[in-house]
Amino acid sequence: MRASRLLSLLILLQLRGRLSADTLAREFEVSVRTVYRDVEQLSAAGVPVYAERGRGGGFALLQGYSTRLTGLTAGEADAVGLMGVAQAAAELGLGEHAQSARHKLLASLPAAAGAGAQRVAARFHLDPRPWYGRRTTPPWLRPLAEAVWADRRVALRYRSWKGEVVRELAPLGLVLKAGEWYLVAGVDGGLRTYRVAAIQSMTTLDGSSPRPAGFELARHWADSVSVFEDGLRTRIARVRLSATGWRLLHEQQPQLAATAERGAGAADAEGWREADLPVESGDHAVRELLRLGAHVQVLAPVDLRAALAAEATRIAALHSEPRG
Repeated sequence: MRASRLLSLLILLQLRGRLSADTLAREFEVSVRTVYRDVEQLSAAGVPVYAERGRGGGFALLQGYSTRLTGLTAGEADAVGLMGVAQAAAELGLGEHAQSARHKLLASLPAAAGAGAQRVAARFHLDPRPWYGRRTTPPWLRPLAEAVWADRRVALRYRSWKGEVVRELAPLGLVLKAGEWYLVAGVDGGLRTYRVAAIQSMTTLDGSSPRPAGFELARHWADSVSVFEDGLRTRIARVRLSATGWRLLHEQQPQLAATAERGAGAADAEGWREADLPVESGDHAVRELLRLGAHVQVLAPVDLRAALAAEATRIAALHSEPRG
């Protein structure tokens, strides 16, 4: 562990130039005293590192010195693909490896390219979690990731909307979608998707499970999401939307708004426009339309119009009298 930290410290000084002891301590989550000991160890090993005291001081490498000790460890190589998604790497147990691999890759680049990569990292950040998406890491995520990596079959106890089920399946990949982890797995000769947070227990089974020929996780996920979303909205509602309603629809459901825009009519004197809006069935459609508030009016079908009116009446009744 210390040898890895010494190498990372050396590469970090090469990448960033002068760094204070406090900065290095925060970077490696150690004490300032440990940083001083590490620097002394590097110096004793012949690395030309020196200290500058006073305001703006810190540790730096002698000008012109650079290291080529940038070989990736097995864990770091595994983490390369997750370097741009720090939260995902951390939840999979690869956070430290991803950070170390990033340092080594940057150090191996020519000076100009390395500076450009750091410039991008300093100015752009990817956060895959939704707003108000604070949550704990699903407890079975890491052992499931290990099973995915090793091509091992697993037995799951899973809580679905139908109740708890037990499944034996072959994990093929994990996907982080809008802050939620999903498992794509082979089961009963087909492919299915499971929400990792809904897994109640898991057992890794003996023996390996071969991956289907030609299976590509990214392509499969894109296709399955498209099929899933198309299958949800099986009804068409004729609606009127105010200018604010259109804006809200574009903010909340941009793809749905684009579909509705294609057949939308002209605006009336008050800015309302009619359109056909694909919706889900039952209560799901009511809840989705309520997000637009008083900026949407359902014209058809009659049952959806009545359901929305009934829900609005119940909401109004709950707020019609002041609390005692």
